[in-house]
Amino acid sequence: MTPPQRQRRFPQGDPAPRPAEPAKKEGEGGNPERLYVVAGPDGERADLDLVTLIVARSPDPPPSATPEQAALLRLCVAPLSVAELSAYLSLPFSVVTVLLTEMLTAELVQARFPIVRKALPDRSLLEAVMHGLQRL
Repeated sequence: MTPPQRQRRFPQGDPAPRPAEPAKKEGEGGNPERLYVVAGPDGERADLDLVTLIVARSPDPPPSATPEQAALLRLCVAPLSVAELSAYLSLPFSVVTVLLTEMLTAELVQARFPIVRKALPDRSLLEAVMHGLQRL
């Protein structure tokens, strides 16, 4: 059995010329060139985890909100985790935490921290429950 042969998409000569793409303006499409433009110069962060839920207090952004903050407010009408917000906005987690810190101090959003489970219950308590159930 012979292996399949690859066929070229173009003839042996020069490939077909591609149409010229229009030049993009700075900051158009994709992420901004410098993330500190989005995050701001101070870069302070609240203690946010990837699973911390963020909820907007009001879906309408204030006039002073940046485009990224307005997008965050529109997304946070329903509770979303910081990881989801980072993915939806295509921004790194660190930039999203800086934006959310600013919004938390301005009381535009509310953070719901994950519930931390305590350690396992005491063994003597489990044994007491087990013995109580056996007596029934």
